[in-house]
Amino acid sequence: MNLGFIGTGVMGSSMVKNLMCAGHCLHIYNRTKSKTDELVAQGAIYYATPKEVAENAEVVFSMVGYPADVEEIYFGENGIFHAKNIAGKTVVDFTTSEPALAVKIFEQAKTLGANSLDAPVSGGDIGAKNATLTIMAGGEEEIFETIRPLFEIVGKTVEYQGKAGSGQHTKAANQIGVAGTMTSLVELLVYAEKAGLDLEKVIKTLSGGGAYTWSMNNYAPRILREDYSPGFFVKHFIKDLGIALNEAEKMEIDLPATTLAKQLYETLAEKGFENEGTQALIKLWWND
Repeated sequence: MNLGFIGTGVMGSSMVKNLMCAGHCLHIYNRTKSKTDELVAQGAIYYATPKEVAENAEVVFSMVGYPADVEEIYFGENGIFHAKNIAGKTVVDFTTSEPALAVKIFEQAKTLGANSLDAPVSGGDIGAKNATLTIMAGGEEEIFETIRPLFEIVGKTVEYQGKAGSGQHTKAANQIGVAGTMTSLVELLVYAEKAGLDLEKVIKTLSGGGAYTWSMNNYAPRILREDYSPGFFVKHFIKDLGIALNEAEKMEIDLPATTLAKQLYETLAEKGFENEGTQALIKLWWND
């Protein structure tokens, strides 16, 4: 099947590889062309614009950084929706973005005779590499079911959430949860270290009890070996928490713990760590 993929960053590149390994032909675009070189060497076909990708693919996936980037690759002059043969195709945005933008894309796709799903993912670089991502999709359920086999190539948990925008709302809820587990992880490490404990033993012990979280399993080992490479960028996490808090404000609910987590990550970014992984939050305490 001819598939398009726009955005071949930390996670997108692994997702492209998994789709190619499943036998699909990948037509790709990335703003920084050099980041597609390895994929092209493995058989992917590079195009200079999202529009050209859409013209050569039956299903187009996107995974970029910010809502403004999503807006550009879909509605811009060389965007997906300017493809001459977009009718009948399906576009799927994996980006963590704004629910209202997901609805806007859905409505424009319908106007053009195409289909759209908002399908943000969770699982970071490890999940993308191992094809164990969690995919939460919004849009029409019938369209979701047609794309499910492709989702199952890159993800392990694939769930339909509801109408357009529902995938993005679910991802916002996910990031609220991740914020709590990341702050608890770094604080328990700070406490245990100050108490003179063996941190590896602490993590091994707590992983067998009620304090266990995905963040502990995946990020504690990285912290202990001082690996702050981005499975998920600090700057993107700040964006995600901002979206969640903006949506919460619209619904007139207060999320004080999430607000504090965003403030901590903003402080981390101000210290120059915006391009490191979310586990770098420990540097607010450990930065020798």
